[in-house]
This record gives sequence, C-alpha cells and structure tokens, in this order.
Amino acid sequence: MTPTSHRVKASHGLELHVLEWSGEGVPLVLLHGHGNEAHLWDDFVPSVAEHYRVLAVDQRGHGDSDWDVEGRYDAETMADDLEALLDHFGIDRFVLIGFSMGGRVSMTFGGRHPERLAGLVLVDIAPELDARGIARIGNEMSEQRAPVFTSIEEYARMLSLNYPAGQPAALHRMAQFGLRQRDDGLFELKMDPKLRSERPDDKAARTQEELFAQRQWDALAKLPCPTLVIRGAASDILSPDIADRMVDEVLQKGTLAVVAQAAHSVATDNPEGFREAVCAFVLG
Repeated sequence: MTPTSHRVKASHGLELHVLEWSGEGVPLVLLHGHGNEAHLWDDFVPSVAEHYRVLAVDQRGHGDSDWDVEGRYDAETMADDLEALLDHFGIDRFVLIGFSMGGRVSMTFGGRHPERLAGLVLVDIAPELDARGIARIGNEMSEQRAPVFTSIEEYARMLSLNYPAGQPAALHRMAQFGLRQRDDGLFELKMDPKLRSERPDDKAARTQEELFAQRQWDALAKLPCPTLVIRGAASDILSPDIADRMVDEVLQKGTLAVVAQAAHSVATDNPEGFREAVCAFVLG
C-alpha cells in the first residue's frame, strides 16, 4: 500500500505531515510516540485500511513535520494540533490510537472532546508512568543529544540496543524514515533536538507532572466510548497495577490486552501480537 502525503496547518502556524492510507470508512487516526514518526504503523495499517479511513500523523518536531522554534511539545499543544488536523480533513467522530506520547495526547484530547471519540486505543501508556521506564528513557536521551550516523544501518544497530525486543525489519524502517541525509553525506535525526533535551526534575516540575497525571485520570473517567488499553508484557512504562486500575476502576468501557514478547514499543516488538489485539477491538 502507498499512502498519500499531506501538509496540514496546525497550531502556532506549524505544518504537520500526514499519511492518508485510505479514504473511505470511519476515520481512524494514529499518533506515534516520542522519537517515532508516522511509519511506525506500517505493519498494522494494511489490516484496517479496507475498513477505516486511516490517517497517520508525524507529530510536531518529528518526521517530516515542522519543528517548533519555541519548543512547545507538551500534550496540550499536540492536542491543539490534532484538533486542527481534524478540522482540515472535516472529521468529527473517529477512532483514535495513541502510543506512548501519542497516548498522552489522546487522553488530553479525550478529556476535551469525549463525545468525538467512537473508540480509543492506548498503547502502553497511562496517566502515571513507571519510574523504571522514565529513568531508562532519560538515560537514552542523555546519551544521544544530537547523533549523526554514517548510514541508515548504523542507526538501525543503535536502535536495536534501545529496542532489544524490536523486530529487525521494523527497526530498519524506523531508521530509514527517522533520518535525513545532509549535504556532507552523513545522516541526522529528523527529530527536533529540543525533544531530546534534559527535562527539569525539581519540585515544581514534579508538581506539574502530578497535576497533569490527575487531569489524565479525569479525562479517562469522562470517556463513554469503548477503550482498549494495550500493555507490553515486559513494559517498564505501564505497570500491571496501573493498567488494571485504568480498566477496572476508571474507564467506563475499558478492556485490557497484554501482548506477549513485547516491551514498551509493542508495535515494533511484536507486530503480529499488536495487530491481533487491535483488530479484535476495532474490527470486532
């Protein structure tokens, strides 16, 4: 399948790159995680493109979307971008799938517009994150502030260290679409370096994160739509206790799927298991 590429005006005058995989059916929007881009979903899309109008987004600062010179990469701003994208395509009610950072954006949007979601899939993300995963991601970011590579294959090898369960084909595609070649022949990340900067860890920052987490819990409680929570069995981001709380205590129509042989990046670690879990939900 070959998607159609679009440039869409978002908030603050930025443009987003969007892949439209199919044009018929109920819209289904895909939001990737931190450091990923729209081709993260390539293994999954063919399973649903005959049934849904599938749109995959390069979120601001990622892929072929614009960078924000002021570094506005919070979930609220990215939810503003999603609202602009929906307006551009004339979409009212739709199904939303968000992984990691994209899941935080999805919860934020759902808290604003619960009536617009026909269904929601949250992939290995929750209002509260496991401290182990936060530490791991912080270490990875600190080691790779502005990496440059001699080839796509070199970056793919580095990704294999950060995604030890990742499938080689998925990691190679992540490297292929995550790099751009410079005039000197070397390759650099398409990702805005501001997204890789060290985050503050003082009392004020922790308080802000706690307030944000509570807003996300409140957003989940508002949702009337069926919601699937997907957890990688070896995830260090979404703990079993928090996943159970989401489904059993907060969501009105929550379902949990645990995908075996997968850590945080479920779609790249076990593409088939991810596909089966989502298709069982969105295709019935």
